[in-house]
Amino acid sequence: MDKTRLLGKNCLITGAAQGMGAAVAEHYAAQGANICVGDINFEGCQEVADRINNRDGGKAIAIKLDVTKRADIQAAVNATVEAFGTLNVILNNAGINKPLMFLDITEENWHKIMDINALGVLLCMQEAAKQMIKQGKENGPYKIINVGSILSRQAFDDVVPYSCSKHAVQALINGGAKALVDNNITVNGYAPGVVRTELWEQLDKDLVAIGKFKNEGESMDTLARDMILMKRYSYPEDIVGTASFLASSESDYMTGQLLMIDGGMILQ
Repeated sequence: MDKTRLLGKNCLITGAAQGMGAAVAEHYAAQGANICVGDINFEGCQEVADRINNRDGGKAIAIKLDVTKRADIQAAVNATVEAFGTLNVILNNAGINKPLMFLDITEENWHKIMDINALGVLLCMQEAAKQMIKQGKENGPYKIINVGSILSRQAFDDVVPYSCSKHAVQALINGGAKALVDNNITVNGYAPGVVRTELWEQLDKDLVAIGKFKNEGESMDTLARDMILMKRYSYPEDIVGTASFLASSESDYMTGQLLMIDGGMILQ
């Protein structure tokens, strides 16, 4: 691992208390980045920040962050700048899912998923961009990175609101890239497939509860067998390299792109 790949990069990561967000936060720090670990679960954030600060590499702070509240996002951006001097990278990772079959989708289910996964990304992009613009384009390029999904490209009948929210992430990448390019801000993203994290463990239970699968664990094994060319689901360590690439200077000539990291579920 190149411990200087992200040296001097000051990063805000949302949804970083566990799972992919935590793994990326620790990977960024190991490559020299300073991290503001943001999540609605503050205790989890603090644990991640403590792990980073107890190892060689970057530094970290923790902040409680609800991405549906603009004031929380502004506070997280300000905390990053106060701690590290600037904001160079924001990784919009926060997201939820709650599967329901198509005819069972409720207004509450729709709004909760869309508010966190789509509106939350928009608000974070806006507030990060405002800070980056204030810092001056000569100090860029700055990086906005959004986490999409295989469901940014297709939809399943049991996770339609989630699919819609991840299609929205694709639109925010494309629209944001066009809107912010003159400010030396790039907007890109990556799209995992089936990743074994706490979120998927709960999703697996929910899929059994709505009758999509009979047994826990069956969803991941079935998708790996039937839909993933590499015949295995992924882990956070399969994702962190691409996340680092998008935060690094190696991706400076990219914008408006969503990179698939799915073992071959979506071919494009």
